[in-house]
Amino acid sequence: MNAPQEQVIKMYAAREEIYPREIAGRYARLRWLFVWLTQLAFYCTPWLQWNGRQALLFDLGTRKFYIFGLVLWPQDFIYLALLLIISAYLLFLATAIAGRVWCGFACPQTVYTEIFLWIERKIEGKRSARIALDRQPASLHKFGKKSAKHAAWLAVALWTGFTFVGYFTPIKSLMGEVVTLSFGPWEWFWVLFYAFATYGNAGWMREQVCKYMCPYARFQSSMFDRDTLIITYDSARGEPRAPLSKNGNGNHGSCIDCSLCVQVCPTGIDIRNGLQYECIGCASCIDACNTVMDKTGQARGLVRYSTERAMDEHLTPTEIRRRTTRTRVKIYSAVLGLIVLATCSALYLRKPLKLDVIRDRGSMGREVEDGMIENVYRLQIMNTSEQAHVYKISAGGLDTLSVADADTVRVAATETRGYPLRLRVAHGAGHTGSNKINISLTAVDDPSLHVQESAVFIVPR
Repeated sequence: MNAPQEQVIKMYAAREEIYPREIAGRYARLRWLFVWLTQLAFYCTPWLQWNGRQALLFDLGTRKFYIFGLVLWPQDFIYLALLLIISAYLLFLATAIAGRVWCGFACPQTVYTEIFLWIERKIEGKRSARIALDRQPASLHKFGKKSAKHAAWLAVALWTGFTFVGYFTPIKSLMGEVVTLSFGPWEWFWVLFYAFATYGNAGWMREQVCKYMCPYARFQSSMFDRDTLIITYDSARGEPRAPLSKNGNGNHGSCIDCSLCVQVCPTGIDIRNGLQYECIGCASCIDACNTVMDKTGQARGLVRYSTERAMDEHLTPTEIRRRTTRTRVKIYSAVLGLIVLATCSALYLRKPLKLDVIRDRGSMGREVEDGMIENVYRLQIMNTSEQAHVYKISAGGLDTLSVADADTVRVAATETRGYPLRLRVAHGAGHTGSNKINISLTAVDDPSLHVQESAVFIVPR
């Protein structure tokens, strides 16, 4: 009797290298348009100037966020949260209507993978040449091409890391530090960290980020319905598939089984097997299939953007567009509109002046010259505008209440200033104990810039 043989079961499948084939077409041009738009915005925005400073700067050192004409402080974190919520709802809305259109055209992973693949093609050649080069034994020629490719990748990655840090440290001073090699430890860390992430994700991991690391691929199905646009293969028209040489007898479908749709796919899937979570919606397979249909004299659209309902019920493009305004889309749009309206209203009504009143706890109230009662406060004045102002201090709520010191204070642009304030009342004003008062600030050059805070004036026994 033969002894039982051990069977080794692999829990992890080794990655098979994917060599996406270059393809031309409407969606490829659209994807490169987004590459240019996103990268021009990313690389150029830190260099824009606004009122003599960087237009977009998240200055963590001074705890100020400059967003063009808007200056946000830690107290304004709610506005950043609202911006993130708006971005999330925009993603939900786009996904409900057009599936993973963000992943396929504007996601940084897609954008940088396109850039790195373009560099790879320019140095190593087309798909067949890259496959042949990888199968060659080690040689000086192979080493030269690989070194040139990785050097170009690292150059793009380092410039990307530098630009990223330039959103948090003024980029002009950062460039000066590069020239003099005087980077601080944190600048070195974040430039190299972001450069390494770009180099690793776009150069090495590529589709694995989309398939295994990105959570969006996992929960996207919760935002899909039967009317969501997805990339579909028309199996009723395409099957049974057969090579072109056998496709002339009329017994076969339109698909000639050329596998170009698989060769151009950046994640290596076969769209003819139906919708898969690995599909990022880049539409490369649509461009490839349309090219083949043109060459074989057949109608385009064997692989196309459509919906599950349209495929089942054979809806026309007009009927597909009509179903775009369904309940889910209307709810997303309404919520998004309300949040945008609320955010814009809050920013418009936001006053660029904040005041905190802190009572001197070491002195509950004291009698000074002429029998007057004095309380001491500390004003924390925050001028969030980009213009210096002189503010007039006033107080009310008690008879004879007056400011004992100078009643004006100057605060520089986007600065916070602490200011000691002494308030006095005549003997006999108010009642013994706590008396409610108010302290106001009014800009001398702009009376509409006014803020008022409540405080307590203590009259001792």
